[in-house]
Amino acid sequence: MLSHLTSRLRFDISSPLPAALVLVALCVAPLRLPPAAADQPSTADRVLDVIQSAIEPAATESSPPHHDPMQLLQSNAIKEQQATWGHWGNQPKKFSTWTNHSNRLVPLYTFGMTLSPLRQRGSFYSDPARMEQAFGAIPAGTLNPNATYHDQIDVYEMQRIAADQGKRHIILMVFDGTDWQTTRAAATYHNRADRYDSGRGRGLSFQDYRGIETDFALIGTTPRLTGGKVDVNAQTIRGGENPVAGGFDPIFAGPMPWQERPRSGYLMGRDRRQPHGVTDSASSATSLMSGIKTYNASVNVRVDGSQSVPIGRQLQSEGYRVGVVTNVPVSHATPAAAYANNVHRGDYQDISRDLVGRPSIAHRREPLPGVDVLMGGGWGEGVGKDGNQGEDFLEGNKYLHESDLRAVELQPGETDPNRRKYVVAQRTAGKDGSRVLTEAAERAKASGDRLLGFFGTRGGHLPFQTADGKFNPTFDVKGTERYTDEDISENPTLAEMTATALDVLSTPVPQPEGDENQAGQEIPPFWLLVEAGDVDWANHANNLDNSIGAVLSGADAFSQITQWAEEHDAWDDTVVFVTSDHGHYLVLEDLQAIADANQGE
Repeated sequence: MLSHLTSRLRFDISSPLPAALVLVALCVAPLRLPPAAADQPSTADRVLDVIQSAIEPAATESSPPHHDPMQLLQSNAIKEQQATWGHWGNQPKKFSTWTNHSNRLVPLYTFGMTLSPLRQRGSFYSDPARMEQAFGAIPAGTLNPNATYHDQIDVYEMQRIAADQGKRHIILMVFDGTDWQTTRAAATYHNRADRYDSGRGRGLSFQDYRGIETDFALIGTTPRLTGGKVDVNAQTIRGGENPVAGGFDPIFAGPMPWQERPRSGYLMGRDRRQPHGVTDSASSATSLMSGIKTYNASVNVRVDGSQSVPIGRQLQSEGYRVGVVTNVPVSHATPAAAYANNVHRGDYQDISRDLVGRPSIAHRREPLPGVDVLMGGGWGEGVGKDGNQGEDFLEGNKYLHESDLRAVELQPGETDPNRRKYVVAQRTAGKDGSRVLTEAAERAKASGDRLLGFFGTRGGHLPFQTADGKFNPTFDVKGTERYTDEDISENPTLAEMTATALDVLSTPVPQPEGDENQAGQEIPPFWLLVEAGDVDWANHANNLDNSIGAVLSGADAFSQITQWAEEHDAWDDTVVFVTSDHGHYLVLEDLQAIADANQGE
């Protein structure tokens, strides 16, 4: 039976992933398939159908088959476990050997503000006093008097400087898991050519936009500690006094992303000679938004257990509105770090309570005010238990519990003069997601109330866009995403959510009819986080098709930001930071193959 299956599947059974799929299918087939009648396909053929269903490219129910070279590159790489165009990890003869984060430097683009303050002061990595303060010690090999790269805590400080200089609209856009190589792959596909081999790059909206002064640099992402022993119920951390585990050594890493040492395990934290730890998304997002170095899994909690106040909450106390937009679950690490406090990123329900102004394990007696606009995924994700969450975990939606959503939801015709409740838009069967969101936004603008958008598909995220702009993911090391037509139509895109958030945040609260202040009101000040979280999910899965699609989807969201600034003549008061929280380990080889895979119109 095994030889029959492999001959029909047309791949080498020695390849680890296909072989595993065959063996798994053989094991489960007797449990899942009824006995075959004489006129039915053999058991082997029906087992084959199970395997093919698991690994063939997904398609929506009504979408016609289409030729997609990028999809083919990805699927062949998984089947054959090798590809001429590149690989994941430090073993060039194997396509997939690393599915985690890396210690790579990542890009930072600014708009409406240059990085002169950082350059005038000098790199964080050349300043022993700043490093001692952030890490508790100077990590081995990390002090570099000639460093021209900066750090994530500088992004926090630039946001603080922007506010202190009078910027009224501060926008942080995080392409989660997007390093220089990931950006280059997306730009190469988009450009249909390899147009750069160093620096800022060109071709994508955030690389090319010149409607306002712009700047570019690279930043480090390393944490202080790679972990600690936490108690979610007590909100305590032990082990914070441990020696620093992070660091960045340019001798082992290479001085720039385009000058990396080939086949090195250092950037993965796997070089015993210099074992610098690799960050997670919570620790790195905390650095971006609170300006501290901490332990992996921390959401705005220092290594000594004290809470830090992220920039969004600081500015909220100064009169700014706060918005959070993501295309992954609303209480995942990056949106969590925009506002919440928790010793562990996995305590999703309590994190979401912070986000919407409900009592939480971290703020029991005095709940946080809550953000003014919250949009993202997590809809429909019900579970009976979750070991990462505390004793107050409730059976049901693990990201934003139904009881919390009901407690903050405004009923039809209701408004909240205290501005603590929300007009809620959530995925609704048979209704267009973009329209559902727009209608809720119009109601929120008319009443001056807050807005909460809750959407998603299986897994908690919005549907993954592929490189061709469609939603047809092929298989990868995590499996295969499959979407119905309803999954696509009932969810808005990241770009649509970004445009809606900007619209609501920039609309003044309506004044009573006849009020002399009604006309000519200024755009209110606001701070907004936009996260393209699906890049990280794609890179964890070693799926270049999804990764490129996610970067392009995020680039569309960035275009909504610049369009808003232009249409409102708001650039004088606006600054935008575009960056990542960490990298992965995509190694690019034959970029022309990626360029040639774009055969769209």
